[in-house]
Amino acid sequence: MTGFARAQGDDAGRRWAWEARSVNGRGLDLRLRLPSGYDRLDAPARGAAQKRFQRGSVSLTLSVEKAGEGAAPRVNRSLLAEYARLAREIAAESGTAPPRVDGLMALRGVIDAGDESAAAADTAHDAAILATLDEALAALAQARRAEGETTAAALARDLTEIARLTEEAGSLAALQPAALKAGLTARLAELATTIAPERLAAEAALLAAKADVREELDRLAAHVDQARGLLAGAAAAGRKLEFLAQEFNREANTLCSKSADLALTRLGLELKTAIDRLREQAANVE
Repeated sequence: MTGFARAQGDDAGRRWAWEARSVNGRGLDLRLRLPSGYDRLDAPARGAAQKRFQRGSVSLTLSVEKAGEGAAPRVNRSLLAEYARLAREIAAESGTAPPRVDGLMALRGVIDAGDESAAAADTAHDAAILATLDEALAALAQARRAEGETTAAALARDLTEIARLTEEAGSLAALQPAALKAGLTARLAELATTIAPERLAAEAALLAAKADVREELDRLAAHVDQARGLLAGAAAAGRKLEFLAQEFNREANTLCSKSADLALTRLGLELKTAIDRLREQAANVE
């Protein structure tokens, strides 16, 4: 979800540029910086970004300047006179010193800078600026797609590793019942205790049932197939991949807790490592 793009345009006597930046984010967080007088573009700019992106922290910055030398600032004399009158009245009532001219000149609306005079509402001007924004957003989307291709390859490798480890875990899990029975027999021998064969078989069956991880392995394999389907699809998949990563981790934890074999436990820990990599990469996906 990271990327940067810049697009610029101009019309009669004015130049502008949009800069668009994107970093990872769980949802869509839009931040706009617009020059004074262009607040009217906030809503259409946000709408344009929301049509293209669903996740990420996206910052859009617009800069506007006049081509050539800037126009001289203009003083709103009537507003300045009104501020001065009110200030004198308040100073007389409160007994404070009268205001300075530089203080009055700094009040909002007294000075109309040349670059702000260009911000008067102009449908054609606004349309041209928003068209440039579309160029910047398209370039940002392309930058994010380029990063996404790299991320998709990493996710595919992680899923292949998870699938391999799941298959190996299945092979080891098939050996657990016999290993459990042998272990139980060995412990009974150490205790110099004998029990009826049918009782031994029942105890071994009970231990095997508690250590049965076939359901967890089946769900892991199903999650792999689902994740691969999400990667192959055209729709945004980041949130679903993050949810699947949680489900992967849940099954791996259960597998480790049920394991009665050191080799199977080691495989479970390798699974958790691969799943952590998958989860980290899923945070980069829209």
